[in-house]
Amino acid sequence: MSKDMISFDEILNEVNLYIHKEENLEIINRAYHFAEEKHREQFRKSGDPYIIHALHVGLILAKLRTGPFTIAAGLLHDVIEDCDVTEEEFEALFGNEILTLVKAVTKIGNLKFTDEKEYLAANHRKIFIAMAKDVRVILIKLVDRLHNMRTLQYMKPEKQKKIASETLDVYAPIAHRLGISEIKNELEDLCFQYLKPEKYYEIAKLVEMRKSERDEQVQSMIQDISQLLVKNNIPYRVFGRSKHLYSIYKKMVTKNKRFEEVLDLLAIRIVTDTDVSCYEILGHIHATYRPIPGRFKDYIAMPKMNMYQSLHTTIVADEGNIFEVQLRTEVMDAIAERGIAAHWFYKENSYHKEQQQREIEEQLHWFKDFTLMSEEISADATAFMDTLIKDIFEANVYVMSPKGRVINLPNGATPLDFAYRIHTEVGHQTIGALINGVLTPLNTTLKTGDVVTLKTNKNSGPSEDWLKIVKSSNAKNKIKAYFQKIELKQKEEGASKGKDMLEAEIKRRNLDVKEVMDHKKVDQIAHEFNLHTSLDVYYAIYSKSLNAQVVIEKLTNNKGVNLTHDNQEVIKMLSKHESPKKKTMSKHGLKVAGIDGMLIHLAPCCSPVYGDVVKGFITKGQGVKVHRGDCPNIERVVERLIDVEWEEDFHPTINYEVQLVIYSSDRNFLLSDIVTVVAQCKAGLQHVDSKVNDDGIHATTRMVVLVKELSHLQGLMTNLKKITSVKSVERVIL
Repeated sequence: MSKDMISFDEILNEVNLYIHKEENLEIINRAYHFAEEKHREQFRKSGDPYIIHALHVGLILAKLRTGPFTIAAGLLHDVIEDCDVTEEEFEALFGNEILTLVKAVTKIGNLKFTDEKEYLAANHRKIFIAMAKDVRVILIKLVDRLHNMRTLQYMKPEKQKKIASETLDVYAPIAHRLGISEIKNELEDLCFQYLKPEKYYEIAKLVEMRKSERDEQVQSMIQDISQLLVKNNIPYRVFGRSKHLYSIYKKMVTKNKRFEEVLDLLAIRIVTDTDVSCYEILGHIHATYRPIPGRFKDYIAMPKMNMYQSLHTTIVADEGNIFEVQLRTEVMDAIAERGIAAHWFYKENSYHKEQQQREIEEQLHWFKDFTLMSEEISADATAFMDTLIKDIFEANVYVMSPKGRVINLPNGATPLDFAYRIHTEVGHQTIGALINGVLTPLNTTLKTGDVVTLKTNKNSGPSEDWLKIVKSSNAKNKIKAYFQKIELKQKEEGASKGKDMLEAEIKRRNLDVKEVMDHKKVDQIAHEFNLHTSLDVYYAIYSKSLNAQVVIEKLTNNKGVNLTHDNQEVIKMLSKHESPKKKTMSKHGLKVAGIDGMLIHLAPCCSPVYGDVVKGFITKGQGVKVHRGDCPNIERVVERLIDVEWEEDFHPTINYEVQLVIYSSDRNFLLSDIVTVVAQCKAGLQHVDSKVNDDGIHATTRMVVLVKELSHLQGLMTNLKKITSVKSVERVIL
């Protein structure tokens, strides 16, 4: 047995300090007895009864001053998964709210992936989305992980490192983000102990060696400050604060300092009654002791995103000792230790002033932003994590709206990033910005303390060039979504026109439109053209990257029009010495039924490639000239048309020359991007010419490329259309 034993009475003693309603105490009591019964035959690796773990989770939650439902869910968090308790049975006993909490906690850890990176991204995404929906889920999960870390010594070494690494990468940052410094600090130190044991014990030994000396210095400073505050009739609590080992290690590594150089190893915390008292005490301390320049921080006026508020200053005492001093109110102290958990405590206890509650709500605005972000970001787990880390966890530029709302943004952020954090539509409609009252370009880099005023126009919209200006993933995602929506609308409109074009061609052939254009049939043949749905097929017809005649032949299994009588006579004349059973195939992979030895040429006006629907016509003395089926030039020679087709077993060894025209908005590096895509698609580039149109806004790029076959060409055109500012890509018919 370990020394981790605990009784339910300890939880009751704690909750009785702040929970007084009988029904709330009763539900905690009922949750304990149910968990104790269901876990009775279960034991942890330490040898302790499993209920000990549940009790520790409940006690830590009680010390965080969470509500009765949260504590009950903490006691019960493993019973559904581990004890064969049905959801119906659970809900009947404890209600839907506690059931939802327990299910969410259970669900977080149940993802399985073969790829470690994919697993971590997906698992972490699930944690953060759960946090956005109900932060109590994450409080329970954090406390669960904290107790597991406290008992990690019973795991195998490889398991210890894996759990500690995940905890340091994910759970400790969440605790920090939620402002729960008690849990964050302990998690970091426990992870440090398992991941870098030599460094951990080295620093622990150095701290212990100086403990008595440090304690004496701190107590002397506390006595001096107490006398100063009593003299000035200011209410206070003052005590020493020890720095946790991992923070010392990080400071030594990131700032390349020796242990003796870590300035805030000696720390004093002063807790008083009001914000004004904090500033008054600061004035007395600075008047009495010499402050170190550049070390003062006002987190009361500019709170951190996790609601943390304090005044920080570093001073030199009379003996030359350096102290970091923190000044805060009682409410600030509670929030600094318990973070977002304290928010719920103050919210649920109406005897606290409404003004304090409004201030806490305002400090939590980032949490609302985060909730919206979790709903808007792509389902791709890695993309979600990249956005979250960059825009939320690494945000360290603090700017303000004209009304004083503090917005946290990543380094390099611009007024556009600020606009999109306010609201999506505000971002879309932004046309200008004033920074500290001065009109500035939208690509101006913001600095901490800037006040940003936005100019908007409801009839305006974003530019694709904004993607190069914004730094936050949140803004980039919203801009991309805007253009994807426009692109989808254009595609739907084009597909409708393409469908009309296909229907017209079917009618021209005197075929039944309903039978040939059956939706399921069109969906089924889409994959043959490397497309997904009938919508893609219709749009391809509209954009001329797919011929309507090809689609009809696929839908009807019809290989084309029979030879006319006149053509049969011409063929007989041209091939009178040849066997009518033979077929000929050119170097291009084309064949003419019933003829061998006839010359075959590709028409330069429409440049057919292997896979196109094609028609041939018989020339005088030059054999058969092959055009694309939609080439207008073949309409002039209908009487001499002849059927040609591609050899099915032909493997192209030549490149087909195709002329393309690209219509786009003009921008820097457009031509470079086009050439890069051609190279990436492994197509040959014979010629390219790009010029800005007379309007000075749009550009037209003409190019000649070499491709292997139709699918190669279609892939190239698809990728060219994805280039920023490109509107359309078309094949040229001269």
